[in-house]
Amino acid sequence: MTDRSLPPGLHRDTLAVRAALERSQYGENSEALFLTSSFVQPDAETSARRFAGTEDGFTYTRTSNPTVASFERRLAALEGTEAAIGAASGMGAILMMCMGLLKAGDHVVCSRSVFGSTLNLIGREFGKFGVETTFVSQTDVAEWKAAIKPNTKLLFAETPTNPLTDVCDIRALAHLAHGAGALLAVDNCFCSPALQRPTEFGADLVIHSGTKYLEGQGRVLAGAICGSQKLIDVFATVVRTAGMALSPFNAWVVLKGLETLGIRMQAHCAGGLALAQWLEAQPGVKRVYYPGLDSHPQHELAMRQQSGQGGAVVSFDVPGDTPEAARANAFHVIDSTRVLSITANLGDTKTTITHPATTSHGRLTEEQRQAAGIGQGLIRVAVGLDHIDDIRADLSRGLDTLRH
Repeated sequence: MTDRSLPPGLHRDTLAVRAALERSQYGENSEALFLTSSFVQPDAETSARRFAGTEDGFTYTRTSNPTVASFERRLAALEGTEAAIGAASGMGAILMMCMGLLKAGDHVVCSRSVFGSTLNLIGREFGKFGVETTFVSQTDVAEWKAAIKPNTKLLFAETPTNPLTDVCDIRALAHLAHGAGALLAVDNCFCSPALQRPTEFGADLVIHSGTKYLEGQGRVLAGAICGSQKLIDVFATVVRTAGMALSPFNAWVVLKGLETLGIRMQAHCAGGLALAQWLEAQPGVKRVYYPGLDSHPQHELAMRQQSGQGGAVVSFDVPGDTPEAARANAFHVIDSTRVLSITANLGDTKTTITHPATTSHGRLTEEQRQAAGIGQGLIRVAVGLDHIDDIRADLSRGLDTLRH
């Protein structure tokens, strides 16, 4: 289980193609895919030590697998953390985090702008087990501070948020968390480590949906947590017990996706900025949400935290005198496309378009949606690698024929 021997100080782009376990005895250049549920032990005594955790070695894929371990080592190297642990999905990673850190009587402070399923998992599902959650403004540090209690154990945010791309001040939230004896976890799904490393700003844990930009082509589900070895060891116990393990095949697909993460994110960001700038000039668009625009409320903060890039997700509002009219206009724009993929996934080479109020945030109450700023006229586009002229032309089919 030793790491591949690499010199220190390598660039992230090099780590993205090199960080992994040592090659097998066959000397493969592309990391091997170990499709096996269990591993044969050389003898009973060795088996006992490995199952007890007193000796390194693979025993059962629910607890460890060479392919999964290579993915974990590579992602940790990119995030600049001591370790990482894979999960079956991004939501599986958040579940793992909550199970590992929280118990009845604990308190969480969470941005109210996080992904809809995250809101329900932390606020509703863990509320059944006596965990209290206070939801606060993504961007108001004073509101986060006021929400902290003596029993607060975790502050959780995603930045930028899905779908309004609100950006939180990671360093300020880390200061609050540590002053209260709590941990700060940041969902880095939209930026990936190619643009943003939350631990460099003080975050303790980084959450990923590997399904998105890490994999890059919309093929498999995967998730991960990055952090210190001490914390990752806690989550390893949860996976062993609860079983939200990442499959070797999915780990291998994401492992290979990481090799092109850097160049893909540059192309995604270039397309995202070009689309956002174009949308701002369209008469059928009320407002554009994109951190790379000067008009974004947290533009300067985003540029500091995100390596000067705005990312690939662009959201925008279309008009409507009533929520029903706004929804009809949003549906018209979406249904008029002929190139973009109408799907709620993002991080794909194919540009995707969706209506958040009825998809990613469709299971929230109307009160929750309003609190998160998700209106019926909101459309989210995740810019892929399609040519920007074709994306603009596809959106024009609907925007140019809107009823104002």
